[in-house]
Amino acid sequence: MQNRFYQAFDTERASGYDTSGDFRSPFQIDRDRVLHTTAFRRLQSKTQVFWSGEYDFYRTRLTHSLEVAQIGKSICHWLKHSSNLLSDDFFVDEDLVEAICLSHDLGHPPFGHAGERSLNHFMASYGGFEGNAQTLRLLTQRIFSQSRRGMDPSRAFLDGVLKYKSLWSELRAIKGQLPKNHFLYDTQSEELSWAMAENDFPAELPPGDERDSFKSIECQIMDWADDTAYSLNDLADSVRAGFLTVERIERWAESRGHEVSGNSPLGGLLKAIRGQRIEPFVGKRIGKYIQSVTLVSATNLLSGTSHRYALDLVIEPGVRAESELFKSLAYEVVFLSPQLKQLEHKGSYMLRRLWEVMEKRYVLGETIDGQDFALLPEADAAEIAEAETPEKRARLVCDFLAGMTDGYAARTFRRLFEPGFGSIGDLVG
Repeated sequence: MQNRFYQAFDTERASGYDTSGDFRSPFQIDRDRVLHTTAFRRLQSKTQVFWSGEYDFYRTRLTHSLEVAQIGKSICHWLKHSSNLLSDDFFVDEDLVEAICLSHDLGHPPFGHAGERSLNHFMASYGGFEGNAQTLRLLTQRIFSQSRRGMDPSRAFLDGVLKYKSLWSELRAIKGQLPKNHFLYDTQSEELSWAMAENDFPAELPPGDERDSFKSIECQIMDWADDTAYSLNDLADSVRAGFLTVERIERWAESRGHEVSGNSPLGGLLKAIRGQRIEPFVGKRIGKYIQSVTLVSATNLLSGTSHRYALDLVIEPGVRAESELFKSLAYEVVFLSPQLKQLEHKGSYMLRRLWEVMEKRYVLGETIDGQDFALLPEADAAEIAEAETPEKRARLVCDFLAGMTDGYAARTFRRLFEPGFGSIGDLVG
């Protein structure tokens, strides 16, 4: 039975390539292409909360993405079952949502958000760096390196990863300072325009938070699935790592004026920790968060063009508030702890040293101690050499650093700067 929810506009690819002869749906093709990329495999060694590789049971960017995909698919099932706006032949495609969820962190660099902030700082003169923008760059330009033309995503898939729809220069003009996050690169204006069917954003959607709230239904589902995983699964890792203890949670709750009685969210968490049942607590909450969503009709500049914009996801206020509470707890007690901040400093330091030497050698074209050292793989160096401007060369160097895993970045740092480390046989990342 054909799904009437999607039309040719949604499944179109920028290249015009016709996938109708394939036994898979266009969105299954999108998902399968993502799964077979090196960018996806590298997520297994990129930081989620705790540094990858330190212990086997901590989540990485890869396991986080898999969990977000499972939650996203379950939300699709729930909506199809519960919403009177959907039917057996009119529903949100779970393969599309799975592809979007699997891809949502592809562009994140090594060392978590600290690495993202560092690269944005280094790229301040060259257009900035942002994980979501880098994901779009990978999908449309970088992955499948033989062609360097990306994976030719369908419009619905590309649009689904577009959490942010403001350009770097637009936010800079409004705020009068360099944007910290939540932007696209200026060079991605064509991709954004294509996703938006060449429509200009109306005055009521200026650059910034207002425009970023304009998302397809699949992007909204991914966003909530990500929030669910972030606020619950990362919580479980923090408990198992010993960062979230009964004493620390009670002190934090008292300082913030939060309730810790048995019926409150924090009360339930404390009971689960005391009873060593944090995993069942998280699992039950995930089901609750999935079933907290409903659909409502929407009218906007694209609702007449695609059903993807004719629906909005509504989340029960109480569940949303609980998710925000758990995120605040994890952020203030775990992410801001000296233990994690010290590791973030070390990751940022390694990236800074790598950037400084790569910028000098490949972006600015200067010698290092009077010599032209070959520091990058031959293919990457050749591509950078062909770039006409410092901005393009810097972006390619940034691509290389952002694509590194935590371990590869640390090994490269040690190889370049630590005497006694490295041999001719450890060049492979």
